[in-house]
Amino acid sequence: MSYAQVARIAGYPRHARMVSKAMSRSAEPLPWHRVIKSDYTLAFEVGSDGYNRQKDLLENEGTRFVGRKVIPLDSDDENDLDKLLWGPTE
Repeated sequence: MSYAQVARIAGYPRHARMVSKAMSRSAEPLPWHRVIKSDYTLAFEVGSDGYNRQKDLLENEGTRFVGRKVIPLDSDDENDLDKLLWGPTE
């Protein structure tokens, strides 16, 4: 899910940067690694610690990459922000 998609679903279209700032300032731990750029790449510089950490976390969850592009997992719950960011509740 991209920063723009999170903003749109939260009711703030065209406020993708606000999503990034809100996530970084949250007192609660958020699944930051599940949010990517709208071109399906990671927001960090390739090879940086942040890039490697996010890529590892996504791959550990089953996300695939083709080059630098994230191949999104299929979801029938495109508009369910909680499920997309936090995963299914059991």
